[in-house]
Amino acid sequence: MGNGANGALSGAVIAVAGAGGAAGRATLLRLAAAGATVIASDNDPERLAEAVDAASFASGGAPVTGDTVDLLDLQSTHEWAAHIEKDFGRVDGLVHLVGGWRGSETFTKTSLDDWDFLELLLVRTVQHTSLAFHEALQRSDRGRYVLISAAGATRPTAGNAAYAAAKAAAEAWTLAMADYFRKAGGPDGPTSAAGILVVKALVHEAMRADRPNAKFAGFTDVEDLAEAIAGIWQKSAAEVNGNRLWLTEKP
Repeated sequence: MGNGANGALSGAVIAVAGAGGAAGRATLLRLAAAGATVIASDNDPERLAEAVDAASFASGGAPVTGDTVDLLDLQSTHEWAAHIEKDFGRVDGLVHLVGGWRGSETFTKTSLDDWDFLELLLVRTVQHTSLAFHEALQRSDRGRYVLISAAGATRPTAGNAAYAAAKAAAEAWTLAMADYFRKAGGPDGPTSAAGILVVKALVHEAMRADRPNAKFAGFTDVEDLAEAIAGIWQKSAAEVNGNRLWLTEKP
């Protein structure tokens, strides 16, 4: 399944934020199978423990651990980054999977409470993980910050104003970090990278089982997302840095 001992992820130390959901589980397993040491976090300790145990078991006891971190607290997020670098000697990646959605039937019915909720979940967590991890990622010879975003950030729909605006803000923040990596790399180009994987929405086995007749057109399976995340380390920093990689049709 993975690239074994010789792949681009062999020996890499990767943090996965928001790892408790279906996408998180698939990602933990894929990264561990490719030879990475994976440190997961989620705001739900029970969900996190289940995801870590499942990934560790499925990958034959690969090094997958979990930390309960409040990503809405900058100090806690900084402490998480520092402890990973201290314990493992390096940080080669931060995969930002923190998700959440709220929408309305129409633009007119948009609730600004939805914005307040999504701004914390989808923007503030990105600000905190990027600020906490960027220096360690720059020190790595294969540092990658990977944001999972949505096509709606590029083409918002009337009922998704809050969600699309939050995703667009998270993308802009990530692209600003990419500019930091570009400048830090100097004339030789970046050695670390911040990139964005864009999906329309995600689908997994349980969703298909619940809705056997649904087409889920344009949706990305969490297994394919995990594959694309692992693939980020097979590309050069210059290929990834400041770019959006589309996993669904570009609007």
